[in-house]
Amino acid sequence: MADGAKPLLIKRYASRRLYNTETSDYVTLEDIAAFIRAGRDVQIVDLKSGDDLTRQYLLQIVAEHESRGESVLPLDVLTDLVRSYTTQAQSVVPQFLAMSFEMLRDGQSKMMENLTKVPNPMNTMPGFEAMQRQQQAFLKSIMGGWTTSSGPEPDRDGDASDPAQDLAEIKRQLAALQARLSRLDD
Repeated sequence: MADGAKPLLIKRYASRRLYNTETSDYVTLEDIAAFIRAGRDVQIVDLKSGDDLTRQYLLQIVAEHESRGESVLPLDVLTDLVRSYTTQAQSVVPQFLAMSFEMLRDGQSKMMENLTKVPNPMNTMPGFEAMQRQQQAFLKSIMGGWTTSSGPEPDRDGDASDPAQDLAEIKRQLAALQARLSRLDD
C-alpha cells in the first residue's frame, strides 16, 4: 500500500453499482482507475457478502484498456500469463511480476534522483535537458501514473520536442528494458 495509508474503500451494491465511502457517491471503473493512477490504493468489497472483489475489478480495468487499443502487455506476455495458470510456474509468476515492477519503480526513483543531483557533471552536457525530458516522458509512459518516484515532475515549460524522435527513443529504451528482463529470465 502506498505510504501505509488505508486503501480507499469502494462498496459494490447488489445492483453492481460501486460506492465511494469517502465521498459518499457512486463511481465508475474509470474513476477507480483514476484513483489508482493518482497513487491511491483501493479495496472493493461486496456489501452483502463482504468478499474482496478488488482483483476482479482491477483485471476488468486492465481488460478494458487493452480492448481500447491501449496495450501495455505484449501478446507473448499475456500468453505466458495464461500458460502460468495451467503449469507449475503458477507459484513463481506472481512473485516474479511483483519483483519486476518493484525493480522498475526503484530504478525509476534512483535514476531520477541521480539525474537531478546538483553536482551532476552531466547537467553541463549540451542537450542534456532535452534528453532528461525524453527520459522523464518515457518513464511516465511506462509507469502509467505511479507516484512512487522521488524525482521531479517532467518539465512543463512548453518546449516542444519532435514526437517522432521521442517515439524512436522510447522504442530504443523499451527494447533495452526488454533485453534486461530476458537476461533476468535466464
